[in-house]
Amino acid sequence: MSPVTSVSIDTALRLPAPDIEALIQGRAIAATPQTFIDPGRQFALYPADASINLLPTNQQYRPNFLSIAQTVCSQLKPETVTIKAWAKCELCQIIDNSEALEALSRLTIWTEEALQQILSQRPFIFLAYLRVYPLTQPIEVPVNPKGNFVSLPNPLTVTESSPVLSDRIFSQRRYQLENRLPPSHPELEELQNAIAQMSIADPASEKLNHYIKTFLGWANEQPIQQLDPDLSWISTINALGTATTGGNYEKGTAFEQIVHKSLAFLGFGVDSNAKGGAGGMDLYCIKPYPLVGECKAGKSIPDGTVEELIRIGTRHLGADGFQVAVKLIIGPGQPTPNLQKSAEKFAFGISIINPMTLQKLVQLQAKFPGSVNPIELKPYLVPGQIDYRIDEYIQKVESSIRLRSHLVQLVKNYLQNTGLDNAGIEALHGAYFGSHPPQPLKTEEMHDILIELSSPLTGYLGRKKGSDGSDRFYFLRDLPAA
Repeated sequence: MSPVTSVSIDTALRLPAPDIEALIQGRAIAATPQTFIDPGRQFALYPADASINLLPTNQQYRPNFLSIAQTVCSQLKPETVTIKAWAKCELCQIIDNSEALEALSRLTIWTEEALQQILSQRPFIFLAYLRVYPLTQPIEVPVNPKGNFVSLPNPLTVTESSPVLSDRIFSQRRYQLENRLPPSHPELEELQNAIAQMSIADPASEKLNHYIKTFLGWANEQPIQQLDPDLSWISTINALGTATTGGNYEKGTAFEQIVHKSLAFLGFGVDSNAKGGAGGMDLYCIKPYPLVGECKAGKSIPDGTVEELIRIGTRHLGADGFQVAVKLIIGPGQPTPNLQKSAEKFAFGISIINPMTLQKLVQLQAKFPGSVNPIELKPYLVPGQIDYRIDEYIQKVESSIRLRSHLVQLVKNYLQNTGLDNAGIEALHGAYFGSHPPQPLKTEEMHDILIELSSPLTGYLGRKKGSDGSDRFYFLRDLPAA
């Protein structure tokens, strides 16, 4: 990988604010500056009032971008300008043929009327192809209403490490625009615009919005994974388990409730009647196997917790029922030698884990739904303190995800490099060994995983039958690595 080099920028190109928003969103890869820009020139992007356009906003922009343009214009400040990105000019075309404007309009955010208006006022349209990079921290500068280029109060030091669009997507979009190839999916552009409006009020639709933008080539393939706001409770598991404020009953109840929620999230069938309290079981899971537990919040787990679990569990489940159940204590701190000894010497063993260990399991399940399997987890629930054993399980799951992510990327890269629509297992297995694989795989093992990844329930790859009846695979969407 080539080293990332820094670039110093001291000027900004003035463009209408909606045009810059389209560049930052990946909706556009080109601008229409008022002057020719030398390829290779680098500059910040200065969002100017849309009045520098020759037509009103509702005539300047195509319907599927108009609402965004109007919103951006309404957010401009009278005294300062917020600069969010910089760009490098890759190409600047000179267009003097009005016959090309209809095709150009279909591939950009501008109406044909707007492009025609430019040609009526100037001898040329300068179409600058811009590679855009977001700033890590936006800056504010005073409004400067004059000039094509604006001097910045202080130079910016930037890198090319995080472009809005990847090299591959930008090259595809550039080729399409240079050759005036028609949009591949105009109906999806209309759908994306509608969903983008929904996502303002409904964040859940943002994922679908991103998938469509990715398909259209308006966004990079792999979004940064963020925890669903509805799952913010996960980050409080350890804090509740180690809470030392409030009464013991309040601490215990809050922690017990979040343990119930956590295990249900992991796929256990939690008995809602197990509510702890005086003589009650803190935790009882019915499926996929019986599991009984004690939840202890505070600074440490009391020495008598093992005996308490045995007494309460036997009373509620009977001796036989308690014997066959997995027994678990969830609490903070390092177990005392007496507690550790009691947990290990009991005939059927009691497992002890820290609240943070539970939180890590739930975080893994949230990031990769279905990755935590209670049946596969069971052998790791051995007697004594088992945080290290759960860590081993988490590492095993993450290793499995990394392998599958690698295979999805392998199929994607192989098809891009060969120009094929799909590939057979023998070709992919051969390519696997030249791809710095995370682990050796036999052809049969690789085939089984590719079948799994092409299941409708996962949908990372597609699968079809070749003319000889063998399975052939194609890329659908990225699987982020763990």
